[in-house]
Amino acid sequence: MTADSISKPTILIVGGGWHTPIAYNNLIQALQDAGYEVHCPEHPSMAQARPPVASLAEDSVSMRLYAQKLVDAGKRVIALMHSYGGQVGTNSLYGLGWETRSRQGLPGGVSDLVYVTAFALPKGGSMAGKVKEMGHEALMPIAFDFADDMTVNALVRWNGQCMYDPVTQTAWEEIPVTYVYTTKDMTVPFHYQTSMVALLEEHGVSVKTHTLETGHCPNLTATATLVNIINKVVG
Repeated sequence: MTADSISKPTILIVGGGWHTPIAYNNLIQALQDAGYEVHCPEHPSMAQARPPVASLAEDSVSMRLYAQKLVDAGKRVIALMHSYGGQVGTNSLYGLGWETRSRQGLPGGVSDLVYVTAFALPKGGSMAGKVKEMGHEALMPIAFDFADDMTVNALVRWNGQCMYDPVTQTAWEEIPVTYVYTTKDMTVPFHYQTSMVALLEEHGVSVKTHTLETGHCPNLTATATLVNIINKVVG
């Protein structure tokens, strides 16, 4: 660990569905080269178990425990959430905000939530619920090949039930939010993204936004630009 990484925030990458940490290797390396300490834990739902043994609830507990250790160690954490990772981060990082913990006399905390074409949902919301809201529910079984146990095989086999599990907590109510739009996204279309930001703003959240002319995985196609955005979030 360098002196630079000690002075900079810690980046906690909350990955998307079908994405194991290896999918973020380029981004992890670029962030580390920029002097950040980076963590990217794997979701339990990505264990490829048949039948699946973990869904959003288990992913949320796992991520919260991981983040709790970082903030209890006094670290300022920026959560960089991608796709489904937005659902996990929203659900798991409540109560861990930097300002919330400071008021409680506790060290460390999550200072920023960065949604990268990620699901920023209200309580009771889900990925599948968002698709239904946008009028595309009939496309779900076409876009995703659900097995009888609800797993879906793409990059790796993942528990597709996670897409239907509702969020029960909303970390964005207490932690500052940045949203990174991806205008060429065919997985989470641009109008889905803008509607989620609009919803947060309706709840009184001030959202800082950045726009990338990329598809769904800027961690691969716009790595340097993502690092620059993180630098701007840090200030």
